[in-house]
Amino acid sequence: MSVPARSDEPAILRSRLLQAPVGVFGSLFGHRQLIGQMAMQEVRSRYRGSVLGLFWSFGNPLLQLAIYTLVFGYIFEARWGIAADSEAGGGKLGFAVMLFSGLVLHGFIVECLTRGPTLLHQHANLVKRVVFPLEVLPWVLVASALFHLAVGLGVLVLAVLAVFGGLPWTAILAPLTLVSLVLMGVGVAWFLASVGLYFRDIVQATGPLSMILLFIGPILFPVERLPGIFQKLILLNPLTIPVEQLRAVLVLGRLPDWTLLGWHLLAGLIVAWIGYYWFARTRKSFADIL
Repeated sequence: MSVPARSDEPAILRSRLLQAPVGVFGSLFGHRQLIGQMAMQEVRSRYRGSVLGLFWSFGNPLLQLAIYTLVFGYIFEARWGIAADSEAGGGKLGFAVMLFSGLVLHGFIVECLTRGPTLLHQHANLVKRVVFPLEVLPWVLVASALFHLAVGLGVLVLAVLAVFGGLPWTAILAPLTLVSLVLMGVGVAWFLASVGLYFRDIVQATGPLSMILLFIGPILFPVERLPGIFQKLILLNPLTIPVEQLRAVLVLGRLPDWTLLGWHLLAGLIVAWIGYYWFARTRKSFADIL
């Protein structure tokens, strides 16, 4: 009597799960030149054919800041409550700076959310190539989003200089507040790229989700205005900690909360891990579905 062969599928799944953390960073450093080239090509193609070209990458956030300053600062006369010596720093223009600092990070994660589900459809020709490393595509998306984030942060720095008269020394810590958000962005992109291939309706859900992240988070208001219990609940929004810590180091001149950043970094690593694992597990069927 023959004994049935034991399936190796559980062992394979465990192996992939354990290899996922290595794959997260291996896919980046192992193909960094390819990612950089594809990201720059994507950025150029977005503005190709327009008269002003890449200027729009700078002009859009600048125009956005001007509109928010006019609407919230001069029409609604909104106040953030910043303690500053000058009326501009603590008043009309200060609110616009604080608002814009949150919107810049929101724009980054929204780009990962909205473009992730269609990522493999947009690169169908690459998916059908046997030797192409598909795991780099979400990194290309994140790199492209990082380009626009960097431009937005440049506009934000200019606004802080103009409104508050200078940058605090803590501004050099600003990149550290963004690492966890980048990891979350690529993890979400890996996951949505795969899921979006099977369930195209998920594209329609990213718009409402982006609005939820905007309104149920400290983008339009300071966390301090919320009751105590809601100040803790709002930490579940993945944008809350990066936005608050970026404002602390870049605008308010405070050191970041290292404990909160540490927890958020751990969450970012977990999201990236899960996203890469799911992508690696499902990638064999990508070409068949397309």
